[in-house]
Amino acid sequence: MTTLSETTAKRTTGWVVMEALRGYGVDTVFGIPGTHNLELYRPLGALGIRPVTTRHEQGAGYAADGWSLQTGLPGVVITTSGPGLLNALSAAGTAYCESRPMIILSPGPARGAEFADLGTLHETKDQLAAASAIVEWGRRVQSADEAVAAVHDAFELFTTTRPRPVYIEIPLDLLEEETDLDADALQPRERAVAQAAAAARVAEAAQLLASACDPVILAGGGSRGAGEPLRELAERLGAPVVTTLNAKGVLDEQHPLAIGSSLRLAAARTRAQEADVLLVVGSKLGEAELWVSRLEARGRVIRIDLLESQLQKNQAVEIGLVGDAAATLDALVSELDRVSSGGASRLASRAKAEASVAETVAAVRAESVELSEANTVLAERIAESLPKDAIVTTDSSQIAYWGLLNTLRVSKPNSTPYMATYATLGYGLPAAIGSRIAEPERPTFVVTGDGALMFSMQEFITVIEQRLDVTVIVVDNGGYAEIKQNEADAGIAPVGVDLAQPNWPAVATAFGGTGRRAANPAELREAVQAATAEGGLQLIHIDQAAFAL
Repeated sequence: MTTLSETTAKRTTGWVVMEALRGYGVDTVFGIPGTHNLELYRPLGALGIRPVTTRHEQGAGYAADGWSLQTGLPGVVITTSGPGLLNALSAAGTAYCESRPMIILSPGPARGAEFADLGTLHETKDQLAAASAIVEWGRRVQSADEAVAAVHDAFELFTTTRPRPVYIEIPLDLLEEETDLDADALQPRERAVAQAAAAARVAEAAQLLASACDPVILAGGGSRGAGEPLRELAERLGAPVVTTLNAKGVLDEQHPLAIGSSLRLAAARTRAQEADVLLVVGSKLGEAELWVSRLEARGRVIRIDLLESQLQKNQAVEIGLVGDAAATLDALVSELDRVSSGGASRLASRAKAEASVAETVAAVRAESVELSEANTVLAERIAESLPKDAIVTTDSSQIAYWGLLNTLRVSKPNSTPYMATYATLGYGLPAAIGSRIAEPERPTFVVTGDGALMFSMQEFITVIEQRLDVTVIVVDNGGYAEIKQNEADAGIAPVGVDLAQPNWPAVATAFGGTGRRAANPAELREAVQAATAEGGLQLIHIDQAAFAL
């Protein structure tokens, strides 16, 4: 085997695509090198881009998503053709459902070889159609100009409308072809200035909010970049704020007006339903976030969204504001200051709202205990043990949606990477990898179930290889407990849900990390402290049935 000490520079189409991405600030990519995608890897060292090689392309996609949530840039995934691309599409589906920016780059058949069915390496009937069925748009480019233009178009999409994943397919012969494309073509396009909603509609909304006796703000994922004006508006109105899981932390959950991200529980949901004026910011109000088919707000509804097509989705509204969330909230604050009166009455209404929030938070906790006392109390013990400012990634596991996401109070958005709508398994560990790379100073944890962790445990070695500090808390309930209950509710005896378990601490050790067990809250606190101090790959195993709450 020949190993080179230096890479030969060749200004191929692959090179200029990566150079264009670097111009937008992308300094990390996720994927797996393959025979067909080498020209996307050739320039990485020269461009100062860090390659993160996961052990499965699905993991690359979820790591890219975690990185994106922390940086605000699109996660970039490089796959090889055929199986590599198809492996990444579950992550693309997640990014689409959760409205998150992602760019997937893959080689495709050489120009003229589409649908040839000749038995070439990784031959796939129509990988462009497969990817395009999942992402916002898929594009097969025919020249270096088109390839770079596709990168620019992707960033324009991410900054001007609902951010969702895109797929750029570069024919293999084009990917390897050298180009004299002018350097000016690679320069980032000027980003459009975020626009507030129309002034007349903002004024109308401000008047309605100023007249409200019991306003409530419901913040969704579209509000994640609008935390400061959202806080200002809530304080001026004395309005409680409830968020979806994608917006968790957009208002510091220690704030006295913060109900938290428990919209799925009736105690929090009812607060939004019964408001005399409800302001919805950047949420589709989907069933997966509500746990009921529709919100059915009883009061008057104002809605802010980037897309007019979203304004009446899942909820009738009286005033629709089409615009950027931060810019529109800023405009609302300014207009509200102009039309509002009475500082004393504001203070009184805020004090009343804060008291009602405290009551709602207590009711949420009581409802969570009634739903699942074991998961609620265990989640509280986990939350108590975690360091402040931790990033905590999760999976679609009971300990997350029945426990931790209701009990953990965070101060920043994107502190709990999750996917409420797509509800996948295997997300938590790779998302923690991407998050830690993006935010190396914040303690990074994964809290997940045993069933979910089995989907991505191969990424333990990625943690080791990338020299990351990541602690995994695996809550072992013996398999797929949620599905086991679903089977029972349907009159089905357990089928395929009681799973054999590995020796979890030994698994972590085998990968080069450290494994521990915790059987009670004191041991859990000690294990978390030790894991945080030691760094590297750490795993804490909790046998839920045996854990002394």
